[in-house]
Amino acid sequence: MPDKENKLISDILEFFRSNPDRRYTSEQIEDILRMHGASAFKRVVKALAVLEGEGKITLTNKDEFRMTQQTKILEGVFKANEKGFGFVRYDDAEPDAFITRDHTLHAVNGDTVEIQILKPSNPWDDKGPEAKITKIIERSIDKLVGEFHPYSDVQVKKTGNFGYVQSHEKQVASYMIFISDKGLHPQMGDMVQVSIDEYPNDDHPQSMYGTALDIIGNKNDPGVDIISIVLGNDINPEFPKEVLDAAEEIPDHVTDEDRVGRKDLTDKTVITIDGDDSKDFDDAVEVEKLPNGHFHLGVHIADVTHYVREGSPIDQEAYERGTSTYLVDRVIPMLPFRLSNGICSLNPGEDRLALTCDMEIGEKGNILTHDIFPSVIQSKYRMTYNNVNEILKGDELLNEEYADLTPMLKDMAELHKILFNKRHERGAIDFEETEAQIIVDENGKPIDIKLRNRGTSERMIESFMLAANETVAEHYNLSHVPFLYRIHEKPDEEKVKTFFEFVAAIGVEVKGNLKYITPKMFQNVLAEVTDTPEEAVVTIMLLRSMQQAKYSDKALGHFGLAAKYYTHFTSPIRRYPDLTVHRMIHEYAENGFTDKEKEKWNERLAPIAEHTSARERKSIDAERAVDDLKKTEYMEDRVGEEFDAVVSSVTSFGMFIQLENTVEGLIHISNMKDDYYEFDEKSMSMHGRSTGKVFKVGQPIKVKLIRADTEQRKIDFERVLSPEEAEKAKQREEEFKKRRASHSRSTFRGNGCGKKNNNNNHRGGHRNSNNKRRGKYESR
Repeated sequence: MPDKENKLISDILEFFRSNPDRRYTSEQIEDILRMHGASAFKRVVKALAVLEGEGKITLTNKDEFRMTQQTKILEGVFKANEKGFGFVRYDDAEPDAFITRDHTLHAVNGDTVEIQILKPSNPWDDKGPEAKITKIIERSIDKLVGEFHPYSDVQVKKTGNFGYVQSHEKQVASYMIFISDKGLHPQMGDMVQVSIDEYPNDDHPQSMYGTALDIIGNKNDPGVDIISIVLGNDINPEFPKEVLDAAEEIPDHVTDEDRVGRKDLTDKTVITIDGDDSKDFDDAVEVEKLPNGHFHLGVHIADVTHYVREGSPIDQEAYERGTSTYLVDRVIPMLPFRLSNGICSLNPGEDRLALTCDMEIGEKGNILTHDIFPSVIQSKYRMTYNNVNEILKGDELLNEEYADLTPMLKDMAELHKILFNKRHERGAIDFEETEAQIIVDENGKPIDIKLRNRGTSERMIESFMLAANETVAEHYNLSHVPFLYRIHEKPDEEKVKTFFEFVAAIGVEVKGNLKYITPKMFQNVLAEVTDTPEEAVVTIMLLRSMQQAKYSDKALGHFGLAAKYYTHFTSPIRRYPDLTVHRMIHEYAENGFTDKEKEKWNERLAPIAEHTSARERKSIDAERAVDDLKKTEYMEDRVGEEFDAVVSSVTSFGMFIQLENTVEGLIHISNMKDDYYEFDEKSMSMHGRSTGKVFKVGQPIKVKLIRADTEQRKIDFERVLSPEEAEKAKQREEEFKKRRASHSRSTFRGNGCGKKNNNNNHRGGHRNSNNKRRGKYESR
């Protein structure tokens, strides 16, 4: 359809959106648009027919058109903006509904709400719907962590409140949570956990009332910052006593009774390969090259379910946690350390219970045969990624030290290459993000940020785990029984469109039909920018266009892996979904695929999937918040220093930039003083009105650190100007001051008595942006 016709459809729909309760004939629409004549009338009628066909407008029995009324009750999650407005995501296929400040019903970020659509979306103009919240279904927080501010004795007597707590988290930082004089009495600057007793309402829209539950410590004490984030994300750093007592009752060794009904594989050369500082080993592997040219791959996973019985105190606590949380200086485990580092960890030289997935893999990476069964194994070597990488590179000393193991490691590398090529051929997207390891001292102060690049050994283990996860998922799907899957749905169309427009703007050709998105299309884009300056930023933009992976009882496939069937089977020590998958494998083996067994899991899986997906988000949020905190703290002592950076995102209010050490910060538009800059949303770029300078995503830039606020976890930069640019910027600033002074004198003379002219319109400042910064594409 020509752009001219699209524009007419968009204009008509926009008119109805602005007048949702009124009715108009086609002739009235023609008059309103000031379009006259037979040809114009035909165009208007055709546009109205298109909108009626889409269900956007309705024809009444009086031959009048009106906006289609939204009667369906919609439910979604409210995402608050610090400025008071927000969005509600109510449908995966529809854009988020915009909620103005006046229509939030005082909902807090994360609340589950019911909404009524006020203005439907206008897909012809890329405008999302506007709505109002009609009901708050479920509160997202019942506890909150923040900094305590005391009241004076006079204020306590007057208000009945001992003081207030204020969160450091951006979405809820504007609220004051008043706590009464009863109960705990924190001191100024203490970080306090409070329970919410009364939420914002018409009487107190910007405050809540609560009870102090726990005084974590002064905000400046070592470790308090991290624990505050942990508790603020509803993660319990300590295990209840009954859970620890239950863990103590579990034997620390494999008994004869435990071995019954299991294959004994203790004579096999099984090894673990993990990071240098890993303590919990839940996966071990073995590879053998067969005489027929195929490979035998054995993936052995700690059989945690043998020790964590369903419904036990340990199991209930593991379910509540959902996952382990990995922070810069500690791990908050899903299971007590006695299990995670002891009997459930595949420690070298110790017999351990496992669930084994044996696979025979062909020369082209196809899984030809497989078997899934309980076993007893013994890890022969505890290998590290670093050592295996050096062995594969040919390090003489390490090859000599591990002479018995080297041939198998080389077979593993060969098998990995085959499996990787197989995934690549089907379109799996191979993300290569640089990871940062934040080094802290004994007081938790960051002293360095090191970059970690994955070598062959890390990729190798990933290939083997992916193969096992896919094999297990396919096995039980084809058995037609309920099962728990790890899914990654197709990306949102609007985000895909934005991504492909961005890569086209930097000269990358997009191959394929945009109406039928495939992983291969993204893979091709990444291939075109490999080893170019644009690679890092294209990866970032691609990750932002993706949906979040999650758990489901439906086999909806994994888009990023281009896998039809996928689950999480390989980490039951640190993920409850894996523990559930193991439990199902055991129970299906013991009880068969009976109707009773199927019915039981049909009822349980959806709630488990929903809960563990939510707990995973909490854990990821805590991990990222701690990383942001420590990166900001690391940069505190570097204010005034200059750095090489790259523009990672452009918004209407400025540019986000990333340093080589992965630290991100903002150059706010108010700090871009060398010109007046305007944001071009389509090309994701900033344009200088006078200088013609253009800043776009992926562009190298020299910056100066001007602020590092650990409390807000915000880092601000400004661009380093050349002497010539600095001189011109200074001249512009002086000219602006002169104009402003002249304007002030004129205002003073015009008003008399020195009064301000309240009718002046000041057009400075910057526009708000609805763009959301997305985090990393989460773990597969």
